[in-house]
Amino acid sequence: MLSYAVRRLLTAIPTLFVIIAVAFFMMRAAPGGPFDGERQLPEAIERNLRAHYHLDEPLVMQFGRYLGNILQGDFGPSFKYRDFTVNELLEAGFPVSLQIGGTAILLAVLIGTTAGAIAALRQNSAIDYSVMAVAMTGITIPNFVVAPFLTLVLGVYLSVLPVGGWGSLQQAILPTVALALPQIAYVSRLTRASMIEVLHTNYIRTARAKGLPEHVTITRHALKAALLPVVSYLGPATAAVITGSVVIETIFGIPGIGRYFVQAALNRDYTLVMGVVVLYASLIILLNLCVDLIYGYLDPKVRYD
Repeated sequence: MLSYAVRRLLTAIPTLFVIIAVAFFMMRAAPGGPFDGERQLPEAIERNLRAHYHLDEPLVMQFGRYLGNILQGDFGPSFKYRDFTVNELLEAGFPVSLQIGGTAILLAVLIGTTAGAIAALRQNSAIDYSVMAVAMTGITIPNFVVAPFLTLVLGVYLSVLPVGGWGSLQQAILPTVALALPQIAYVSRLTRASMIEVLHTNYIRTARAKGLPEHVTITRHALKAALLPVVSYLGPATAAVITGSVVIETIFGIPGIGRYFVQAALNRDYTLVMGVVVLYASLIILLNLCVDLIYGYLDPKVRYD
């Protein structure tokens, strides 16, 4: 398994290089620049700024310089947040996004798999219809509707939770729940569909025919197989939730990297956009590797040869 993981990481290097190259040249091709604003800078000052940040060099030279800095772990200075480097902004924002997104995914796994399994075991019953109705509601209602609704009910009318800010456990509850609800809905639907399919397989019928207790049949055999599609979904979903929760971070005033990314894109903050892109791509690669390794635990037929 270790050799397989090493091979996967080595083969991911060209993929990461292509992602960096495409994002780099697309950002440079977009209209506008990092020093454009409502007030036009004097030509001499803008020329000096571009020379200071090496933006006056040919694009190929800029790309080579950027790759060299990345290999040293340096994402460069931010053009919008002049007193900070991209590394400092990511170090400040990523733990916040990781806490919210990681907790949301954990809730999605615990609640979604439980609800989906119960619905599958009670197929075509009132419980099944109720779970699927709630799941469909969670999928169709977007975050920018759920978050203000929770804020209005729990924060304004009932005054049981704070509606903004960051730093305490109470302030993390509302954004985490708002971020988790759509993921709970997706996971529950995936678990239900997969569980129903697994329950009709021959080896589950054989386990029941041998007289295994129902809870052993469900937990040790059916549930492990039913989780395979859920695990496949959770890989990219986790990366997206951690780095892309910009709506939730904006509504609740949370200093995560999602909000940094949007502001950087609007202001053509090249280095900050590239830093978030590299972080997101790295997370996707690592989480997909974790998904493949978990597959080997859930499905004994999977081999890493």
